[in-house]
Amino acid sequence: MTLPKVRVPYLLLFPGFAFLFTFFVLPIINLAQTSTQTPVKGGDTGQYEQTLTFSNYINAFVDNKEQFGRSFLYATLATVLALAIAYPLAYAIAFKSGKFKNILLVLVVAPFFTSFLLRTIAWKQILGEEGFVVPGLRSLHIIGQQTTLTSTSIAVVAGMTYNFLPFMTLPLYASLERIDPRTIEAAGDLYANGITAFRRVTVPLSMPGVVAGTLLTFIPAAGDYVNAAILGSPNTKMIGNVIESRYFKIVDYPTAAALSFTLMAAILVLVTLYIRKAGTEELV
Repeated sequence: MTLPKVRVPYLLLFPGFAFLFTFFVLPIINLAQTSTQTPVKGGDTGQYEQTLTFSNYINAFVDNKEQFGRSFLYATLATVLALAIAYPLAYAIAFKSGKFKNILLVLVVAPFFTSFLLRTIAWKQILGEEGFVVPGLRSLHIIGQQTTLTSTSIAVVAGMTYNFLPFMTLPLYASLERIDPRTIEAAGDLYANGITAFRRVTVPLSMPGVVAGTLLTFIPAAGDYVNAAILGSPNTKMIGNVIESRYFKIVDYPTAAALSFTLMAAILVLVTLYIRKAGTEELV
């Protein structure tokens, strides 16, 4: 017995839909239900009942607006720095690497072979007193003898930039690698110098990679808490650290759920506005 051809695509999609429903939709629904609960009167710690208290969202945001602002600020800085580093790197790999292209691509993804936590801890050592960065900056009189980089916002942003750099580099490389070199040569034939050809031809054609890379970097960076926890201090807490603390230490599930939903909503709005403003037909 053979199945009608019209049903085959749906059967092939079923495992993916089932996985997403089980591990994404159901947890989101549970999170939404938790976000409007309140503690049971006279109950033990961690016991909550459904009261549809939507003021949890307002209270959670007002109490943690500083952490929200810091999260988006750090994520924006890390995204801009990653773009500034990744674009020349991706350009060099796409157009100038020759036979070393595959080796360079392996080096870009090589950090993924190491645990995220280990890489972040390594940055703590690099930026610490025992590393080479602080002594080098002191010898150049860029920072004072008592100045440190660990437990600062600089360390947090640096760690985020490094950890999410491959997410920026790979989409940029994929976009640049698809550019036909004859297009750039044609710009030269039309008397455009190298800078003009890069600005008027290469950059516009690579915009899909720029948009994809910035999204892949900004979204996880905004919700990150590992870098702030390891490289930062109480003064550099991000909203991810607050959510983690509310879930596992304070056991305040409704506030943590409300913060999670608020963060997702804020990222969704920002991403939508960004794509509408800077997106391309390939991404919209």
